[in-house]
Amino acid sequence: MKTIRLTMAQALVRFLENQYISYDGIEHPFVEGVIMLPGHGNVVGLGQALAQEAHRMQVWQGKNEQGMAHTAVAFAKQCKRKKIIAVTSSVGPGAANMVTAAATATANNIPVLILPGDVYACRQPDPVLQQVEQTYDLSLSTNDAFRPVCRYWDRVVRPEQLMSAMLSAMRVLTDPANTGAVCVAMPQDVEGEAYDYPESFFAKRVHRLARREPEAEIIAEAAEIVRNARRPMLICGGGVRYSEAHEEFRKFAETTGIPFAETQAGKSAIVWDHPLNLGGVGVTGCSAANEIAREADVVIGVGTRYTDFTTASKWLFREDAKFVNINVSEFQCLKMAAVPVVADAKDALPRLEKLLEGYKPAYTSEVKDAQARWRAELERLDAMVFADTPDWTPIINDANADSAKRFAKDVKAGLCQTTVLGALNAWMADTDVAIGAAGSLPGDMQRMWRPRAVDTYNMEYGYSCMGYEISGALGVKYAIGDKDVYAMCGDGSFIMLHAELLTAVQEHKKINICLFNNASYGCINNLQVGHGNDTLCTELRWRGEDGKFSGAFMPVDFARIAEGYGCKAYTIHSLSELKDAIADAKKVEGVPVLFDIRVLPKSMTDGYGAWWRVGDTAVSENQRNLDAYQDHLAHVKDARKY
Repeated sequence: MKTIRLTMAQALVRFLENQYISYDGIEHPFVEGVIMLPGHGNVVGLGQALAQEAHRMQVWQGKNEQGMAHTAVAFAKQCKRKKIIAVTSSVGPGAANMVTAAATATANNIPVLILPGDVYACRQPDPVLQQVEQTYDLSLSTNDAFRPVCRYWDRVVRPEQLMSAMLSAMRVLTDPANTGAVCVAMPQDVEGEAYDYPESFFAKRVHRLARREPEAEIIAEAAEIVRNARRPMLICGGGVRYSEAHEEFRKFAETTGIPFAETQAGKSAIVWDHPLNLGGVGVTGCSAANEIAREADVVIGVGTRYTDFTTASKWLFREDAKFVNINVSEFQCLKMAAVPVVADAKDALPRLEKLLEGYKPAYTSEVKDAQARWRAELERLDAMVFADTPDWTPIINDANADSAKRFAKDVKAGLCQTTVLGALNAWMADTDVAIGAAGSLPGDMQRMWRPRAVDTYNMEYGYSCMGYEISGALGVKYAIGDKDVYAMCGDGSFIMLHAELLTAVQEHKKINICLFNNASYGCINNLQVGHGNDTLCTELRWRGEDGKFSGAFMPVDFARIAEGYGCKAYTIHSLSELKDAIADAKKVEGVPVLFDIRVLPKSMTDGYGAWWRVGDTAVSENQRNLDAYQDHLAHVKDARKY
């Protein structure tokens, strides 16, 4: 056996250089590159290895460990999980910062390889800088925090362990059913230790994504259930996009005449104006999808995890509704007591379609009527206008209209959030990609966003992680090249994490940040007040004379912050200013752009026939809390139990 003497870190990089993926006759490298923030634990061993061994792979410099890992998540998501970026940090706080991003990846079933530095395996210099000592177990380090948020976790304490560790890591990273974050912790002394590795370990290795076929008996059972349905509906989940079953899903819907709704991850698998597209479903869904879902007797979920937002906390669907689930994951297939078609959507849908030859549902005009009502509502949302006496209805109660008026005065704003979203959607090019993650914007976007081309919607909503938006926009830009990406970002998310905006400046990457500035955490304020509480720590106000946050709204100038980084920035108070800014920004090349858009609180969309279960209060001195609890009990009574 021929061997080559390398350090563990050098062997790791050389191994990653030679990993490929193959699917549907297409083959390409799997690991695009590595984003690193050098520090105590990875700057010497792995840093030297990247400088020596990274030839094909790109190396990027991150600015915040969570941010750079979110960049990798968004990149893999936009690449339909067919390519990844690895991320590496120092020991201690650098590694801990990536735990949130690892959870984001795993919650969304997105592959990301995390390579944190670790404390010494030999333990001789313990305790080292940034080491957390646990007296009951000296083998623990910060990196053990990754265990519950990763699909695979390992620590390489001897250089020869790298081989089994990385083979298992690649197994998970390329597994459509069980992918997510993979953490391989690297003790800093082991990174530099040498071993005579077999040369065969570094040979080109192709990981083949085989399309799992459904069992004949189970798909026949599924077909029988659908054939007996009068009002079936499809749910288009993220698995449709990841399996690249766009055309198979569209053809199945058209051939059978079954209408479909979209999850956040499935949105843009099919263009928005398809005659059978009902739009977003569930808590952040629209009236058309929720009306049809409420009466559906059979639900065919394709590549969906059935989160509480999709099912409206299991309240949306009839108790006697039957479910057929098509998913590569057996775990996901068994949800909602479904008939589990454990298979790849691209393979299973044509087979099911063939078994349903001649079938048509009993819908007459219900689907078209529901779509027409929703399109009328979209027109209203696109045209919402604020004046001294608003012609829009505040979402929560009249008291919140006062907040909007106060904000308009303090920050000199008069735009409504829905109007801005509608305008941005109209003015962006068909192939531009929209990205988002948290706050009220994902709800508005699942309802209102109208993709005119496939795979132009990148919403992280499995973890709804504030701070993903700007980092994610950079990851999308790495994936799509010359096309434009627009991040829909609340001011709260921007404040929380925008360090990779500087990376975009450094890399000459034009990402467009549409910052919806309402000086509040609007989504949580709605939830807070809507369940009977008074406003508490959800608005960005000065502390008042009463000792509470009751003073004027704080007029933060986000445009100047962006300009300080080297971005092109605009401050927007009106639609005409927004239109001019968008047109001007399209001429900008190689520089990130930020639009500081002053939008009014409470000018987002409301719920449309859905319910979301939250922890309402059973005992309170506030009658509004008690009323909310009674409403909670009524919905729980009507919700499905499994």
